[in-house]
Amino acid sequence: MTFRYLNLGSRVFDGDGNLAVNINVPLATLLFLLSGINLRAQSGPARGGHELQVWSGGGHATNGSQSGDGVFNVGARYGWILTEPHGPGLLRGHLEYAVDVVPLFIVTQQRNTAYGFGVNPLGLKWNFVSSRSVVPYLELGGGTLFTNVKVPSGTSHVNFTPSGAAGLHFLRSKYHWSLELRYMHISNAGLSRPNPGINTIQVRLGFGLFAKRAKGLRPQER
Repeated sequence: MTFRYLNLGSRVFDGDGNLAVNINVPLATLLFLLSGINLRAQSGPARGGHELQVWSGGGHATNGSQSGDGVFNVGARYGWILTEPHGPGLLRGHLEYAVDVVPLFIVTQQRNTAYGFGVNPLGLKWNFVSSRSVVPYLELGGGTLFTNVKVPSGTSHVNFTPSGAAGLHFLRSKYHWSLELRYMHISNAGLSRPNPGINTIQVRLGFGLFAKRAKGLRPQER
């Protein structure tokens, strides 16, 4: 079973020489979103705004027989800031809903290396209110991972990826960097047996911007 991807940009190949994935897709996705929506960058998260980001992460498994497995992934994100600041004191923040597309997901296993792609349609993120240029956040998410070989070995080509993360946005005048520590569980949820699952700890680095839809210009300003 071999997955084939759109033939654009830099490529990663599997062990048989088949085209496995395109690592430029996240950047192309971000550029497409930026070109299709009239957005204006803003300094931080605010109600009615959006988050656009490309990111890359990697780490290791932590559980039992899978503890030697490694993971690496690249993705693009689009998020919606849903609320004004809520909550008391240090817990005060904005709720964000986000969707990730993950065109490159690699799992290095003892027997082989799996290449795949994923979609994460559920991302709930709490951006804490901060008066500084550093914005902490917490996140819960989930998605589906499809791979060319079974993950873990001998189980399933399809897995689910619930995760939780804690991180920081480092705001600049227009763009921001983010750094986070993420726990991700990779499991087929009983689609096949056995189902040992893989518990991973990953570090993720992101680059993007918070933006708000720009209002149309007045007639005298056109």
